[in-house]
Amino acid sequence: MRDPLSAAASQATAGVRPRQKAKRKRKLESLALGALLPVLLLAVWQLLGDAGLISRLLFPTPLTIAESLVRLTENGDLFEHLRISVVRAALGFVLGGGAGLAFGLLVGFSRSSERVLDPSVQMIRMVPHLAIAPLFILWFGFGEPSKVLLIAKGAFFPLYINTYLGIRGTDKKLFEVARVLGFSKPKQVVRLVLPSAAANILLGVRLSLGLSWLGLVVAELMGASSGIGYLMSEARQFSKTPVVFVCIILFAVIGKAADSLVLLLEKRLLVWRDSYSGK
Repeated sequence: MRDPLSAAASQATAGVRPRQKAKRKRKLESLALGALLPVLLLAVWQLLGDAGLISRLLFPTPLTIAESLVRLTENGDLFEHLRISVVRAALGFVLGGGAGLAFGLLVGFSRSSERVLDPSVQMIRMVPHLAIAPLFILWFGFGEPSKVLLIAKGAFFPLYINTYLGIRGTDKKLFEVARVLGFSKPKQVVRLVLPSAAANILLGVRLSLGLSWLGLVVAELMGASSGIGYLMSEARQFSKTPVVFVCIILFAVIGKAADSLVLLLEKRLLVWRDSYSGK
């Protein structure tokens, strides 16, 4: 006679497998739908270029761009410029995002800090990158500090604002429950405020990463001698349009990859949320 526990385990396993298959199927369908528009656009672009309906100088075909990508990869220039750009963006994000998180926590928990710091921070936030870039070059020269600090400026504000809003958006009723349970102040922060603000903080991380990547473009287009932005600027000067498109595609792909990693982290950390996911 079959063991009842073994039978129950077999039934549970049999129920899990169809769910896993259905989940994989949904992921593949989502990937296919997401790739549909880019693939269609590339196909139309290639056909128009082959038919001579668009200028190959201004809009080189996808195959020409792919050939430029292969040449840059083979001679090693692309990976070296890419490595430099990724390091710059990462340093700027860590510096600016870390400061934004720290200031957001400080202002979110302290009304007096909010009154002192927030007005100044909001004014600085309104200063465009292109307006402050010449000052950074005057102060720090054309070296790495000016580029990293320009990237850090962009990364600072999304994390600052979202951390502050996440803390202030915590339901006051939860604090009443915490007091009834006898939670100390540190325990309230760790068990109550930070989990409640986690969604906002992770949104700030996503936005900060995006602005770090945008700030990298500005930084490298102004006086850089290496990096993807420099490679793009040099290609523009010599009318190497396919190389310009290669750099643009790299910016887009790496930016999307970084955003997807944070989104995956958000799903893992906030698995307890039961929020609406659309139809």
